[in-house]
Amino acid sequence: MKSEFTKQWIIENSVDIVSEYDRGVLTLRGLHYRLVSLGMTNDVGHYKKVVNSLISARWDGIIDFEAFSDHDRAMIGETKSEYTELGDEIEKAKESIQAWMNYYFRNRWENQPYYPEVFIEKKALQGVFQPVCLDLGVGLGACKGYPSLTFLNDAAKRFQIAEENGKMPIILYFGDYDPSGEDIPRSIGENLSKFGIDVEVRRISLLEDQVVEWKLPPAPTKISDTRTAQWDGLGQVELDAVAPSKLQRLCREAIENIFDEDLHDELIAEEKIEREKYKTELKNYVIGIK
Repeated sequence: MKSEFTKQWIIENSVDIVSEYDRGVLTLRGLHYRLVSLGMTNDVGHYKKVVNSLISARWDGIIDFEAFSDHDRAMIGETKSEYTELGDEIEKAKESIQAWMNYYFRNRWENQPYYPEVFIEKKALQGVFQPVCLDLGVGLGACKGYPSLTFLNDAAKRFQIAEENGKMPIILYFGDYDPSGEDIPRSIGENLSKFGIDVEVRRISLLEDQVVEWKLPPAPTKISDTRTAQWDGLGQVELDAVAPSKLQRLCREAIENIFDEDLHDELIAEEKIEREKYKTELKNYVIGIK
């Protein structure tokens, strides 16, 4: 029986999906899961068909080469070889000085009761969550499945400092809807408690009611996952199957729900007064440089 998910079907739907993401954010694996959410079978054969179809689509100019990211093959650093223009460097320095004159901001969370961080199960989705986290001043970490003890040890140090500053650490977690995806938040909380950190791990997505509401078709759970036998969920659904706009909205709402706007207004009022003193001190310093 011939598959209905032809090369043409894959490319046509991929064009629409790619348009929802900024360049270099979506991975081919993520595209595969978005196509699965449209009804395509979630198996190795269809994933290979997606890869081959998108190779053709890029060489044919239907989809840009810059549309996808490949975190496993990223370059480290760069080789700079452009000729240096003194005049350009002077102008850049002037712009930097002007920027520093105006760059005084209090830390957004310094007078808030919570110290939040967003944890996501997959590194491939960092580009989706990063704009929201940057905008709201919240740290973002990719667990890559069950996080390593090194990752958790580093997190424990940050949370300990937050606790010493009188704040309540909280992790806003986004992961797959499957046995491990539901269990990872528990594991994170238990392991951090062994480091002496009492932290709330709030699971934001992917939840069963979201799977139902958004009509995301579940696939059979992985037999290799030892937690499958004890799990009574609907089936496996990857977080990548959710449209980026929905994930970003969920992330923003989760952060805003623990943010006190009245306290922030007080912070901004203090910041405005202090910024004038900051600018005056910097101007005096620059004038005195020889």
